[in-house]
Amino acid sequence: MTLTSSILTDSVKSRARAAGFDHVAIGPASPPDHGPALERWLEAGYAGTMSYLERRLGERLDPGSVLPGACSVVCVALNYFPGEPVPDPSWTPVARYAWGRDYHDVMTPRLQGLGQYLLEAAGARSRAYVDTGPVLERDLAARAGLGWTGKNTMLLHPELGSWFLIGVLLTTAELAFDEPLPDRCGSCRACLDACPTGAFVAPYILDARRCISYLTIEHRGDIPPALEDALGPWQFGCDVCQEVCPWNRKVPVSRETSFRPSAPYPGAERIAAMSDEELRARFQGTALLRPRPAGLRRNATAFCHNSVRAPRA
Repeated sequence: MTLTSSILTDSVKSRARAAGFDHVAIGPASPPDHGPALERWLEAGYAGTMSYLERRLGERLDPGSVLPGACSVVCVALNYFPGEPVPDPSWTPVARYAWGRDYHDVMTPRLQGLGQYLLEAAGARSRAYVDTGPVLERDLAARAGLGWTGKNTMLLHPELGSWFLIGVLLTTAELAFDEPLPDRCGSCRACLDACPTGAFVAPYILDARRCISYLTIEHRGDIPPALEDALGPWQFGCDVCQEVCPWNRKVPVSRETSFRPSAPYPGAERIAAMSDEELRARFQGTALLRPRPAGLRRNATAFCHNSVRAPRA
């Protein structure tokens, strides 16, 4: 590592923190360590209908094919934890990351700003991704030291738990790398045992087809009846495996005001009756439109059915 790369590394980290990111770590842009595991996961069918994961698999397995000449990956974390008790209980049926402004719109411009800085300071080319491109962000971030991959397959950090969003910046700049963090899950099984649908095949392996987040967001069409019964209160995403994680007990409240809800959640009965236009207008600029209006109504209708259904013996 040269003095120039050391200074550039310190500078980009300082700018990332000034942009509002809670943590930043830098790692190599070489093929991710768990590429073969991803291939096995896809072959097992655990991705469900998320066929887009296979379409650009070659790029996911080699960041250099996404950005030729890439040397480094700047990985950032942005805390979204709203605190306990929650400031607006009407939002409890929705995963916490989606309560406010769409995180893509919050994080992407800031990452692009870091890329512009590296262009001006070092002539480096960069590409920013917030789960929108063919890169294994979690794997790259774990190798960079932004956290370790927990048994629930989420990235965990000693200070932020798992209540944070990940963004990555591939860059041709030669930066100094951080060290990976050790896996600190130990013998804990809290997340595995608490999953309402038994979506974990084994520690570190999730069958997305049974995951409430997948079923209520990524899945198109009807939800299998047996799984619909297990949705519980969730109408968009699920936070159960995070709620029970010991590493999430002392997470600080997010400083990011744009992640706070701007109005109460309408509730299942209202959403089930809203038109496409009404739903688009109500949730414009948020992540809740990911399943499309039809998906939002499906989820709300499932909740309404479950809430009136007699408990099974």
